[in-house]
Amino acid sequence: MHSVIHAEPLPTGDLGGPALRAFFALAERWKLRVTEQRTLLGDPPESTYFKWKKQQDGTPSRDVIERISYLLGIWKDLQILFPDPAQADAWLRKPNDASLFGGRPALDRMLSGNVADLYVVRQYLDAQRGWNG
Repeated sequence: MHSVIHAEPLPTGDLGGPALRAFFALAERWKLRVTEQRTLLGDPPESTYFKWKKQQDGTPSRDVIERISYLLGIWKDLQILFPDPAQADAWLRKPNDASLFGGRPALDRMLSGNVADLYVVRQYLDAQRGWNG
């Protein structure tokens, strides 16, 4: 008997609530302002953002789910790289000399609004974790 692997993604509705709850918990840890949170989520309308925040549930688009996935990966990498949670959380706001950041904090790059920049930061941290692990 052969098992079949379906390449179709889960409907985002199944992930919406858990993803949003994880995002808002992360935003609190990182002390993100509302404008920063909205930018990281892909700039949803203000009313949508506040509904998600209040209900801790909703049906965000695949783009929003992808963004949250990268952010959670960034958080996880930082927890591995920095055993001290406060140091891990502070890394985002510290100036960074890596060429990717040009002396600016990683959060600045993440706040460009492009999902690609979240991916790049995640990829950078995955590489750092590999070298340090």
